[in-house]
Amino acid sequence: MDLRVAAYAVIIDDQTRLLLAHWNEGRRAAWTMPGGGLEPGEDPERAARREVREETGYKVEIDELLGIHSRVIPPGRRLTPGVAEPLHTLRIVYRAHIVGGRLRHEKNGSTDRAEWFPLAEVRSLQRVKLVDIALEMAKKT
Repeated sequence: MDLRVAAYAVIIDDQTRLLLAHWNEGRRAAWTMPGGGLEPGEDPERAARREVREETGYKVEIDELLGIHSRVIPPGRRLTPGVAEPLHTLRIVYRAHIVGGRLRHEKNGSTDRAEWFPLAEVRSLQRVKLVDIALEMAKKT
């Protein structure tokens, strides 16, 4: 079984807007939480800060650990064609706030843009399930 550990950030501004990244690697594009996979030996908080910066342009500070979500993806549901092993994903979710930078879009990455959305509109977006999981952890559903 393959393993992927990733770290994500729930970032809500003072206007009650959620920062999301537009993921373009899946079977269909969808909005997701900013974040991504840890590099070998990387601290999860550092990974969350790095990934948010790469995907959105913002520098963030981690406030607290919200939770860890575990999921096993069967071989036939994985994005990589022809893979025979399931993928165990561990997704570490933090609450964070912006301390610098400015909104910009990632180039040549797994996301192609980032945007702020009013929390009330998030449910109407084409999104990955992680968005709902992270908002539930943050008690913002």
